[in-house]
Amino acid sequence: MQHNTSWHKGSLIILACLASISAGISALAADDDIAIKKAAPAHRWALTSPELVDKQKMPTQYTADGVDLSPPLTWSAPPAATQTLVIICDDPDAPAGTWVHWIIYNIAASSRSLSAAVPPETALSSGAIQGTNSFGKVGYNGPSPPPGTPHHYFFKLYSLDRKLNLAPGAKKAELLKAMQDHVLSEAKLMVTYGR
Repeated sequence: MQHNTSWHKGSLIILACLASISAGISALAADDDIAIKKAAPAHRWALTSPELVDKQKMPTQYTADGVDLSPPLTWSAPPAATQTLVIICDDPDAPAGTWVHWIIYNIAASSRSLSAAVPPETALSSGAIQGTNSFGKVGYNGPSPPPGTPHHYFFKLYSLDRKLNLAPGAKKAELLKAMQDHVLSEAKLMVTYGR
C-alpha cells in the first residue's frame, strides 16, 4: 500500500513539473508572438541574411564581443496589402526575461533589405524609425550573453496593413500595442550565440 502511495505521489510531482514547463513555454510564446490578422490570407515569404545562417552561430562582428554592428538582412516580397514593415530582434533566453536587441519600424513596404551597420539614430534617411532596446539605447546592440548555454536570437519581420503613428525611440511594449490587429504576416530568422 505504501508503495502505491509513493508511486502516486511521484506521478503527481512529474505531472506538476510538466505543467510548469508547459506554462513557461506558453508564457514565452505569449511574450514573443503577436497575432496575425484573421482576415489575412496565408503568405509565404522568407527573412534571410548573407551573413547569418538560420539556427547557426552568429558571427562575432555582430555581437558585443566584436564590432557590434547590425547584420545585413534581406527578405522576399511581403503580402500585397503591406503598407509598412517592422523588425524586432530579441533573446528569450536572457536571465531577466526576453531581452530586446533591436527595434526598427515604418520600413517602406517596397524595401527588400537592410544593409549592415545601420546607424544608431532614431530617424533613418530611408524614413524608417528605430526604437529603444533593452540596453536603453536606440538602434542595434548585439548579443552579450552570460557564460553558459548559448542563447537564441530571433530576428522577426512583420508586414503591417498601415504605417505606425509611433514616436521615435519607442520600446517593444509600445510597438506591439501599436501593431495589434494590423499584422498581415511574419517571417523569422534565428541564430545562436554563447560564451
